[in-house]
Amino acid sequence: ILDHIAEARTAADKGDALFGTMETWLIWWLTGGPSGGAHVTDVTNASRTMLMDLNTLNWDEDILQILGIPHQILPNIVPSSDTNSWGATRGDGPLSAKIPVCGALGDQQAALVGQTCFDMGEAKNTYGTGCFLLLNTGTTPVPSRQGLLTTLGYQINDQRPVYCLEGAIAVTGALVQWLRDNLGLISSAPEIEDLAETVDNNGGAYFVPAFSGLFAPYWRSDARGIIAGLTRFVNKGHIARAVLEASAYQTRDIVEAMNKDSGVELTKLKVDGGMVGNELLMQFQADILNVPVIRPQVSETTALGAAYAAGLAVGFWSDIEGLRKNWSEDKTFHPAMESTVREKCYKEWKKAVDRTFNWVE
Repeated sequence: ILDHIAEARTAADKGDALFGTMETWLIWWLTGGPSGGAHVTDVTNASRTMLMDLNTLNWDEDILQILGIPHQILPNIVPSSDTNSWGATRGDGPLSAKIPVCGALGDQQAALVGQTCFDMGEAKNTYGTGCFLLLNTGTTPVPSRQGLLTTLGYQINDQRPVYCLEGAIAVTGALVQWLRDNLGLISSAPEIEDLAETVDNNGGAYFVPAFSGLFAPYWRSDARGIIAGLTRFVNKGHIARAVLEASAYQTRDIVEAMNKDSGVELTKLKVDGGMVGNELLMQFQADILNVPVIRPQVSETTALGAAYAAGLAVGFWSDIEGLRKNWSEDKTFHPAMESTVREKCYKEWKKAVDRTFNWVE
């Protein structure tokens, strides 16, 4: 915008324009907008702009200078949960009350907080159209050498920030939608579990959904989707199972990378999002990772995490122990697959992944 719209550049240089992420815009309007609204962003959202120094939690002046971004247009960087409220909603506004605005988190970081992954080594995976796995690495950022993202997890008041490693998977639940909308093998997403349960395994078929390349940990834009291992034995039940298993295999790819980066083996995985109601998928996830997979009673943990951040700031919960007590488990899926079977299946998955590379020249 600054490079192509002259009026925006002029306003920015004069300090008459503001820039921020989505929550910056929401908070600004909630706290008054043009009439003195707070111009802030929390550390997790700021970290995703690639303009913030992960160590100092300040805007990086060198990057701003290289990109030609005036510092004055950027919001103040604040903790994710802040007892020093950034402002209050207007009494004559849509909420008809003055409510302190004091909690903000990025999407996946909110899910991390909602899952109460407050200890180093704890991890959560959110299953939606894609998957996003975050591992708490403590109060020191861990640079990734395995194709993952080093990011902020959260910060409470002026305490030391907590960092994460994140792995993003482009296509998981979206593959179920593709099976429904493009192939018509099912008429609604939940039907895939029943179809997959008509067979005992994938029949040797593997589906790598690299529809627009592969995200972490491969980062291969030249990859394209394939179904590998097809024989005349394979039927639509095997295809349905391969579709579900693809989410679990891609998650293991991320976990393998995280184990190498962090030096700590994952011991359990908390899960949330729309796909976690699929018990076949959750059991297979536990089997292929060889760790317990824990599903909470509240699966919409992103909204829960945002509520936790605000509630902690205003004293509704006194500390993170109160948040842990509020979190409750629905079901734990324990691994039940023989190790030889597990490693054979994962080896075949990796072989299928290799076949997706170098498709786009």
